[in-house]
Amino acid sequence: MDAKAPAQSHASAPAPREIGAVNWLGLWTLYKKEVRRFLKVSFQTVLAPVATTLLFMTVFTIAIGAARPAVDGVPFAVFLAPGLVMMGLLNNSFANSSSSLIVAKVQGNTVDFLMPPLSAVELAAAFIGGAVTRGVLVGAATAICIAPFIDMSVAHAWAVAYYGLGAALMLSMIGVIAGIWAEKFDHLAVITNFIIMPLTFLSGTFYSVEILPEPFQTISHFNPVFYMIDGFRYGFTGVSDGSLLVGMLVVAAINIVLLVACYRVLASGWRLKT
Repeated sequence: MDAKAPAQSHASAPAPREIGAVNWLGLWTLYKKEVRRFLKVSFQTVLAPVATTLLFMTVFTIAIGAARPAVDGVPFAVFLAPGLVMMGLLNNSFANSSSSLIVAKVQGNTVDFLMPPLSAVELAAAFIGGAVTRGVLVGAATAICIAPFIDMSVAHAWAVAYYGLGAALMLSMIGVIAGIWAEKFDHLAVITNFIIMPLTFLSGTFYSVEILPEPFQTISHFNPVFYMIDGFRYGFTGVSDGSLLVGMLVVAAINIVLLVACYRVLASGWRLKT
């Protein structure tokens, strides 16, 4: 009887779970965690950015909107609205992925996503997906709140989708890299205040770059955020300052480079495993 006991115990042990080429359950779980993380504080992560954008819209349209002429035949308020929506989308996509990683590092919780059987591709997909979800949600909520007061009719849906998702992906991946690089919240503040915000404000969010004197007009065309805002605005108004083809290529090329960079950083464990 005693000799048979080990065999029975071994026979009752559960078989290892087959994960397959992609750990879909782990990927979905980490993505849900990233989404629930910002939804639990939605007043801060969703409603507050929408309120801030509406304040920008109110100040610009009431204070100086009446004095501003139409831009390429588009009323100033209609011209301004897509830029403000894109600004909220960009800032919140970056904030979600970067803050998630820096909080995990500061609190010592990186083991929570490094120990499970998740590849670098799956980690990148979850973090980027969660950030894109927040960015798109904030952008959509902002557009819905502005729509009753400003004409937000869509002229080219493909441009809204391409540039909106492309911008959310770009800033989400920059946020992943920044969150891994940063060792404290001050480092993220430097990137936000001295890189993200200047690129956003100097990209034609509040004005047409065509009114800028040289060499500032030419310099603006080297700003990738200009192409994202210009293409996104074209989707609503049908008017653009730059080449849509160049903008599409710039967004695609930068996103490919950033995707490779995110994979390499996560695969190496740089500043995550030390």
